[in-house]
Amino acid sequence: MSLLENIRESIRAIKSNLLRTILTGLIISIGIMSLVGILTAVDGIKHSLDQTFSSLGANSFDIRKKSNNGRGNNQSRTDKVYPDITYEQAIKYKELMEKNSRVSLSANIAGATVVKSATDKTNPNITIAAGDEFYIPNQNLNLARGRGFSSYELEFGTNVAVIGKEISDKLFPKTDPIGEYVSFLGRRFKIVGELEKRGSSMGGSGADRMILIPLETGRQIPRAGNSSLTYNIKTSISKPDELTYVMGEATGVMRNVRQDQLGQEESFEIKRSDSLIQSLNEISGYLKVGGFVIGFITLLGASVGLMNIMMVSVNERTREIGVRKAMGATSLQIRQQFLIEAIVICILGGMVGIFLGIMMGNGIASLIGEGGFIVPWIWVMVGLTICVIVGVLSGYYPAHRASKLDPIEALRYE
Repeated sequence: MSLLENIRESIRAIKSNLLRTILTGLIISIGIMSLVGILTAVDGIKHSLDQTFSSLGANSFDIRKKSNNGRGNNQSRTDKVYPDITYEQAIKYKELMEKNSRVSLSANIAGATVVKSATDKTNPNITIAAGDEFYIPNQNLNLARGRGFSSYELEFGTNVAVIGKEISDKLFPKTDPIGEYVSFLGRRFKIVGELEKRGSSMGGSGADRMILIPLETGRQIPRAGNSSLTYNIKTSISKPDELTYVMGEATGVMRNVRQDQLGQEESFEIKRSDSLIQSLNEISGYLKVGGFVIGFITLLGASVGLMNIMMVSVNERTREIGVRKAMGATSLQIRQQFLIEAIVICILGGMVGIFLGIMMGNGIASLIGEGGFIVPWIWVMVGLTICVIVGVLSGYYPAHRASKLDPIEALRYE
């Protein structure tokens, strides 16, 4: 009996026990579904969050005053307080770095602010930020309508503003906000631009609840307790592969501007805009390992169930094995038939499990954000390979047992 004939005989045996084949295949499909589903969900969530974080830019970095984490072991020790980045320091840094990069300066003016129009007002959840001419492009923001700030407005600090989409929908639901006026922080501002809706799959509103004013205007607004502003610096370059080099250059320039002494730690911190993506990649790696372990344990249980069912099949077909051996079938051919049956059942169940796993994984990922439909071809191939391995491991012992049956004793079996 050739291998092709053995395959045909295995398929006929599968068809003759269709209900058992379906139930056995379901055991395998559940195991594969859990494996592929978890791994697909991880890939889908990562893809969705990658798209969310990509707006931060992979070719830029931020410079801020170093924060004090308060992690000292000595409770009585006074933690070091680093000075704010002053306007003069930020301007000097911008002048020294503007040849090789695009530098934007900004400052947080106020948070939890109420913004009023002539007829309505917002909830106290609006953020007021001040920025220069490069703030909008460096933050990867786009204008839906209107314009940015002119050179005159930036230089003299006029009362103009660019508002987020959520503010526009709240205060001017039926009218064009461009040219209208809003009031906040004791001043009246003319709206010159509206930002595109950003939204967020992470649950925040971001730029949708922000009002941007010229940096000079923000400097003129009195602050509670006469506290000074601290400035944020964002540096963007055109070639992402040069980011590490430019960050090193920026560190040296900023140390000079801040007059940090040689051997002294920096009084500022530099953070890459893609650091969240890097952290996400690390976390997703752990999730994949965990998902693979969970799926492997499920498949282990499925393989035990398949082996049990194959053992039952061997017992029920003992007389058939005896007849085939009496007609000249060798032990190798008997072993091949049962192995092929186990592998075919695993592949059929695995294909169903892969389909269900892809659907389940994308369904879970869609709950986090809109990242598109993902078909993880690597995990599909891994799943099919595992199906073959499970079929061989689960079917070998029953097949070996069947091949060792004595044909005379098998023919007598009732």
